[in-house]
Amino acid sequence: MRAVITNGILVLEDRLQSGLSLVLENGKIAALQEGAPSQAGQVIDAGGRYVSPGFVDLHVHGGGGYDFMDGTVQAMVGAARFHLSHGTTLLQPTTMTCTDEELRQVFSAFVQTKRAGWPMPHLHGLHLEGPWLSPVQAGAQDPSLLRLPTLDHVRQVLNDSSDITHVSAACELPGALELGDELARRGILAAIGHSDAEYNQVCAAMEHGYTHITHLYSGMSSLRRREARRYLGVVESSYLLDGLTVEIIADGVHLPPELLRLIVKCKDPGSIILVTDATRGAGLPDGSVVKLGSLSAGQDVVVRDGAAYVIDGSCFGGSVCTTDRCVRTMWKMAGVTLPQAVAMMTLNPCRVLGLDGCKGRLAPGFDGDLCIFDENVNISMVLLDGRIAVKI
Repeated sequence: MRAVITNGILVLEDRLQSGLSLVLENGKIAALQEGAPSQAGQVIDAGGRYVSPGFVDLHVHGGGGYDFMDGTVQAMVGAARFHLSHGTTLLQPTTMTCTDEELRQVFSAFVQTKRAGWPMPHLHGLHLEGPWLSPVQAGAQDPSLLRLPTLDHVRQVLNDSSDITHVSAACELPGALELGDELARRGILAAIGHSDAEYNQVCAAMEHGYTHITHLYSGMSSLRRREARRYLGVVESSYLLDGLTVEIIADGVHLPPELLRLIVKCKDPGSIILVTDATRGAGLPDGSVVKLGSLSAGQDVVVRDGAAYVIDGSCFGGSVCTTDRCVRTMWKMAGVTLPQAVAMMTLNPCRVLGLDGCKGRLAPGFDGDLCIFDENVNISMVLLDGRIAVKI
């Protein structure tokens, strides 16, 4: 299994590089070298387009009419393959607040989906967004199903699946610090999300294993005043505390371009991770009414103007974003370079997941998960393990 990609502009960590061929052998990057190597095997002409690592999505609920909460292999495969066509080569199916029975159904479907046939993005693990969230910051999550993170319940849920790699929780809830300790003990990423915490509570959470912020600005506290004094919320704490990485829904709608530029100005670019937070409405036309969450227990939302909204329009009902759109938005609207935007969708999330030794870079020894796209970040080809998985 040998292939070479020629005539492309390689998106490296710190620059764009023309004039190099990218050699793939046995599913990995073997070399970056000048000219077309001899005995190239399959030759892929990039046609002057950009070649980057495959996109990595930490936080995605569905797409293409499917939601991971449907709890079926068909839905999981359908959503994953939809996002593969937009450049996502690794993702974490993300749950919503639900009953334990629904969670177990998702766990079971995930195990079966890992055995699905080619082509499928790599499924790193499951991201639980709920039920240990703040009722004050629930957003579109079902407040009737929220729970406090008691250790008995936490251990019950975590013991039900060995595939959980990421949990978002409100760090100020009673039991949340013990939850952080339990996640750290199991090697699971602990993220602060849907949280009404203040600065001192965020600092305490960091001492108990919380290192990441779930969709910055969405479902979280900001500066508040009690009597004469002002208190930082999760938003301001995220800026101030360098030990926290932040994820942002870079669709240009949840966060306008001005706010994206502020985040880039205040946070080190290496600590910013792009996520889609996409729901089943991703890829569907404006006016589509779909279920946020499972078909059996979700709520109706409507797709319009580049996002999804609850029916009365009072708040977002999820994203309809894709990873290529995230990169396009950051590059074209947020004032970052293309290498920076790509790193936020590749290397940075791989660092958070502990995968930066094998994925997220165009470098010898790294996995051959790649995207080829034009100057508007329109995907023309996606490779998984050095093989063409999508060709548009």
